[in-house]
Amino acid sequence: MADERALDEVVRFTSELIRIDTTNRGGGDCRERPAAEYTAERLAGAGLEPVLLERTPGRTNVVARIEGTDPSADALLVHGHLDVVPAEARDWSVHPFSGEVRDSVVWGRGAVDMKNMDAMILAVVRSWARAGVRPRRDIVVAFTADEEASAEDGSGFLADRHPGLFEGCTEAVGESGAFTFHDGGGRQLYPIAAGERGTAWLKLTARGRAGHGSKVNGENAVTRLAAAVTRIGEHEWPLRLTPTVRAALTELAALYGLDTGLDDVELLLDKLGPAARLVEATVRNSANPTVLEAGYKVNVIPGEAVAYVDGRYLPGGEDEFRATLDRLTGPDVDWEFHHREVALQAPVDSPTYARMRAAVQEFAPEGHVVPYCMSGGTDAKQFSRLGITAYGFAPLKLPEDLDYQGLFHGVDERVPVEALHFGVRVLDRFLRSA
Repeated sequence: MADERALDEVVRFTSELIRIDTTNRGGGDCRERPAAEYTAERLAGAGLEPVLLERTPGRTNVVARIEGTDPSADALLVHGHLDVVPAEARDWSVHPFSGEVRDSVVWGRGAVDMKNMDAMILAVVRSWARAGVRPRRDIVVAFTADEEASAEDGSGFLADRHPGLFEGCTEAVGESGAFTFHDGGGRQLYPIAAGERGTAWLKLTARGRAGHGSKVNGENAVTRLAAAVTRIGEHEWPLRLTPTVRAALTELAALYGLDTGLDDVELLLDKLGPAARLVEATVRNSANPTVLEAGYKVNVIPGEAVAYVDGRYLPGGEDEFRATLDRLTGPDVDWEFHHREVALQAPVDSPTYARMRAAVQEFAPEGHVVPYCMSGGTDAKQFSRLGITAYGFAPLKLPEDLDYQGLFHGVDERVPVEALHFGVRVLDRFLRSA
């Protein structure tokens, strides 16, 4: 088991990583190198040989390999990202980059997304070095740049340009899973991610006839765009159950003693109450308009109008997504992918999933582990290019009054010290058995 020093280090590492401002504003506006150097120094202190890699100066990734005792075993990738989303200090109770530890809680941007997991990995690896522990299989640890934007300088760069660093890796664990989900009725669920919806960020372009705002214009680009955006925003996507979501619903129905079959998913979701939040966003594709750009003067009808849409599609659902967008945009609006990444799915009957479940249950015997599919995406999408099957597993034991999912990209992001201790113990237990 991880030693007491590891429990101290995970708190200190989380706090110190938060203090290193790695805000990713998009468009290349980020510098992860100070956090990468911090991480590499601690890996080197554990006897490893970390490699620092950049596609763009300052956008640094760190990769290191821990040799296992069984050279014939497939390797496991354990990854976390170093960048964070922006935070407006005036909105926070504490400065978002203070890393303050107050009332046994670590505060700051990245406390849950995901410098906590970075710190857990470091603490476990260093604990192993002190105890002379070697895992059964090779473990590759990766700390990436640019996850909060395109991943072009991070996991995408690593997968495309440095695949040899991940030789032998067939599975991976990263964000986000094995956290406590309180259902409001006394049950504690621990969802482990075994899938992700695909990313389909879209650019819509409507073209028309420019002209004077006082004249009749049947080819108004703004009107055409607004009509398409309204159709997309109001569209009701059909239910589609992937194997991961089907397994999640089946296990949840059994846990709650519900006899509602999967032929009436809406009724089942209603009966699940708060637990439905784990699956309701992943029973269908989605498309949410988010940005509108048109015009430059109130009395001028522009010849072009642009909108952006955050689309997500289920594993196996991309063809339906494309066909639906073709229909909803209509003949007067063109659409293209502004950013696209694949949907993922991992088996929930694998030995690795069973080991993750066992590790959580050892330290949270009162909890119920269930699979789920993430509505968004992670670096696992890029690593899948290397044939790596990914799970979300960043364990945290959380109190009922902490809205974990609401803290992602939210104000007053924070993580309890006890949650970090739990995470180290569970991650250590899993990786030893993996």
